[in-house]
Amino acid sequence: MAQDKSPRRPRAETPKGFRDYFGAEVTERAAMLAQIAEVYHRYGFDPLETSAVETVEALGKFLPDVDRPNEGVFAWQDEDQDWLALRYDLTAPLARVAAQYRNDLPSPYRRYAMGPVWRNEKPGPGRFRQFYQCDADTVGSASVAADAEICAMLSDALETVGIPRGDYLVKVNNRKVLNGVMEVAGVLDPADPDKFAHERGIVLRAIDKIDRLGPDGVRALLGAGRKDESGDFTKGAGLSEAQAEVVMGFMAARRADAASTVARLRELVGTSAIGAEGVQELETIAALLTAQGYGPDRIDLDPGVVRGLGYYTGPVFEAELTFEILDEKGRKRSFGSVAGGGRYDDLVKRFTGQAVPATGVSIGVDRLLAALRAKGRIGQEATPGPVVVTVMDRDRMADYMAIVSDLRAAGIRAEMYLGNPKNFGNQLKYADKRQSPVAIIQGADEAARGVVQVKDLILGAKIAAAASVEEWKAQPAQTEVPRADLVAAVRRILGRP
Repeated sequence: MAQDKSPRRPRAETPKGFRDYFGAEVTERAAMLAQIAEVYHRYGFDPLETSAVETVEALGKFLPDVDRPNEGVFAWQDEDQDWLALRYDLTAPLARVAAQYRNDLPSPYRRYAMGPVWRNEKPGPGRFRQFYQCDADTVGSASVAADAEICAMLSDALETVGIPRGDYLVKVNNRKVLNGVMEVAGVLDPADPDKFAHERGIVLRAIDKIDRLGPDGVRALLGAGRKDESGDFTKGAGLSEAQAEVVMGFMAARRADAASTVARLRELVGTSAIGAEGVQELETIAALLTAQGYGPDRIDLDPGVVRGLGYYTGPVFEAELTFEILDEKGRKRSFGSVAGGGRYDDLVKRFTGQAVPATGVSIGVDRLLAALRAKGRIGQEATPGPVVVTVMDRDRMADYMAIVSDLRAAGIRAEMYLGNPKNFGNQLKYADKRQSPVAIIQGADEAARGVVQVKDLILGAKIAAAASVEEWKAQPAQTEVPRADLVAAVRRILGRP
């Protein structure tokens, strides 16, 4: 008789496209979020925390990865037949909040939000299905001064977290200008906005790939199509050479200063009313930023900025890190975009039927952290662990807990060893693994005399690695201090450079 098979053990692995974060990574992210929040708060924005789950109807369908189930969101049907999904960004929930609480919120409503979002997209190197975003939005203001303020705040946030001027650039464009160029190129009909929608989508995606494909690659996508190095063919927008030249001229419209760029864009949009409106908005934004001291070394006009999401209706902006890093093969490459946003005046309208102007920005926190690590600005030094109070006598656990309590009351991170205390060497190995700066030792003899042994683990490691016998004697890594002086002794060690 065959024996029953034992239950299959679950695999101890993260799902594809997800990862775990430990100690220093979590601490670094929390510190960065706090720094960005301080900037947002200084600008007058209030925090908002929404549910991680929204109805699919409320989220809308804006993700580009349409080949994935549920168009790129993690969704499921609830018991009452409603379809729910994990939020894929922090903007769609804001639109729902702005509509749901419109009679209670101030107008304009200025909020910031931070937290994880989830996208059911194909994972790749450095691309995960869960990641953190850090948003700030103004809902209820049609003034482009709100857009200019978002750009200034983004610049301040980048510098606050450790990206100096010269290592980043906030680029600003306007979807209305692009629409004007599309009108001139013959792929947008103001009387029938849905006409040529497919072609415009291809044009937008092509423009957005200019940095990766170059002018020739974009020109091919504007025309019949493009075959990549692997032989795969991507069908193009089917524009004529003359039409494609108009779009290419738009991407090359950036000039040495904002005034010259505006003048060139004005030429390109010709008689298009929507295009002229967009150019005027860009000119106003540039003037407002200049008045605040944000020059082209920090924020500049760039017609190459498109932003992929379909809900942008006016100014769009993107923060790009301009320094180079080495990829996994040791090749130099630009780090690229770490934040983006723009104006989305029609998003709240989905709920209310009334146009509600809005603009905002989203910072990709995980990408920004990766950039700082790549430049060696964080993560170079191990985060110190807690002071470890060792256990020499099981019957004196209360005494050891009292020592831990005194250290914590003094604001010192500390813990008591909770493993098997039989092997003292294992306790010190544990302290090393925890990267503890100090270990506290008190046996029965020390307790009777009212003293403790304070072991400086950092100094001990340095002495063991390089010191002579004389230096060892001159700088003992373990000292005996009165129990009453324990906190002061630990503070001296922690305060030493």
